[in-house]
Amino acid sequence: MGRILCSTGAIIAKANNRDYTLLAGIMEGLRCDGLEFMMYQSWHDGHETGLIEALAPWDVPVFHMTKQIGQWISEGNLPDALAMFRADCALAKAVGAGMLVLHLWSGQASDQHIDRNIAAYPAVRAIAEEYGLTLTVENVLCNTVDPMTHMKALAERYPDILFTFDTKMAAFHTQLDALYAPENAWLLPRIAHFHVNVYAGGHIDWANMSAKALGKGHIDFGRFFAFVRGMGYAGDFTCEATALNADGSVRFDEMNASLDRIRKETAG
Repeated sequence: MGRILCSTGAIIAKANNRDYTLLAGIMEGLRCDGLEFMMYQSWHDGHETGLIEALAPWDVPVFHMTKQIGQWISEGNLPDALAMFRADCALAKAVGAGMLVLHLWSGQASDQHIDRNIAAYPAVRAIAEEYGLTLTVENVLCNTVDPMTHMKALAERYPDILFTFDTKMAAFHTQLDALYAPENAWLLPRIAHFHVNVYAGGHIDWANMSAKALGKGHIDFGRFFAFVRGMGYAGDFTCEATALNADGSVRFDEMNASLDRIRKETAG
């Protein structure tokens, strides 16, 4: 299978003031093959050059788009959403990414106006293609319906759409088992990327969304990886299991244990 990536969202967060200059020291202690870079809205204000410099030493094959893009689409603010999407694409290209992960719906509005989000897909896809980037839509949390329903609607309307499948997002909606169901075989060839993440809550349990190390939740990763191997998936995996202390320092043993688990499982 592909590379084992670490999400920068798991190591650069509020706890360490989202200080991307810490990446150099952190990456020296991680056993990953590269990064999935998560963009924050606050970094759009003059941080582009600094981000390019901070990421230059590392392989960054995947770029996670600013989450506010989907929120603004949901809220009906398509012009600002597309402007931010274009800015993200320019930065993704500059750091060497080839794949984009998009929250097509997001924020408090979430999927309350899902027709807006579905209708906006061709516009964001066209911009991604201008930059030579592969766009994937993630199965993100919903507060009205559920991600699988929306993914199926997107696939029916745009047959060549690609998805990033997140284990935590699926488990939150009790939809991880849906990945294995024969009636959802339509999804498998459209999965271009996997997010590997733990969930320890119940069905749509907003109070239990905190990130944990692999093995601390109730997802059956043995079954998950066996299925992924069986479906012939050859792409990358991003570990999103956070291991940050309150002071922003990284618990390297815990983070590397999660990365090693993914590597072992994907090796068969």
